[in-house]
Amino acid sequence: MRATIMTTPLPIFRLLIAIAAGLILTGLPSPSRAQNIVVMVNGDPITDFDIEQRSKLDQLTTQKTPPRQEVINELIDDKVKMKEGKKYGVDPGISDINQSYDGMAQRMRITPDQLTKSLESKGVRPETLKGRMKAEMVWTSLVRGRFKEKLLVGERDVAQAVQAQTGDKLQIEGTEYKMQPIVLIVPRGSSAAFLETRKKEAENYRARVGSCEEANSLFRSTPNATIRDSVTKTTAELPEALRKVLDDTPIGHLTAPEMTKNGIEMVVLCSRKPTMIDTPKKREVREKMYQEKYEKTQKAYLDELRKAAMIEYRNR
Repeated sequence: MRATIMTTPLPIFRLLIAIAAGLILTGLPSPSRAQNIVVMVNGDPITDFDIEQRSKLDQLTTQKTPPRQEVINELIDDKVKMKEGKKYGVDPGISDINQSYDGMAQRMRITPDQLTKSLESKGVRPETLKGRMKAEMVWTSLVRGRFKEKLLVGERDVAQAVQAQTGDKLQIEGTEYKMQPIVLIVPRGSSAAFLETRKKEAENYRARVGSCEEANSLFRSTPNATIRDSVTKTTAELPEALRKVLDDTPIGHLTAPEMTKNGIEMVVLCSRKPTMIDTPKKREVREKMYQEKYEKTQKAYLDELRKAAMIEYRNR
């Protein structure tokens, strides 16, 4: 398990200032109520402010108003998970959390700033969501790291389950593609003329490259360009549009250049060969069996930690 540098908690007076500022910005109840400690978990407080914030966040994600005790239990679980994470050196840094936050915004097809404004318009501070995300990141790493062997799903078990459910084939014929992504870097704010020049360079490279070896030799020594490590994907793992592009690309050659946020991207196709791949049903069964094991394991683990935790209710 990767250990990270543990961040120092904010002193109490700074935490109270942050809470008060959040109340002013979001129009939540008065600071005196928000700072009221409801539960102590292993010496770590859960306040009315924490409960109200998590309740609003849960309401956003479920479209239902959760019972207060349910919210308190969630926050207790988070405290317990975070303490266990620190015990094993699992403590994601600010950059890890921000990256996850940005990724969530990207999946929603909005910017991180837009996500923040959307949360604040509903009275939820972005730190509330980030705190929840951090606890889940820690917990996932802990469960998968500590119980890796226990979570394994045997191929025989999967095969028996598929046969019992449908009698379908377990594998089908497909194609395996080995490729390397290439990026010609285009700095932000570059002129249209510079971009056009880079596009012409990309086309020139396409005409020159005839193998993966040539691509590696060329792009590893080309300024403002990079070639990444090879990746192998099967038919089932790629969208149809990309499969068609790769099927139409000669082995050893580059795909057509495409403008992305990273710059001008291409892929050099190193190999393309027939293979046997899992059927969608087999993948579905395997994922379901893994999820069932994961849920059972994490619940038992969390129950054990909660029993050992010092949980003291102050005011409800």
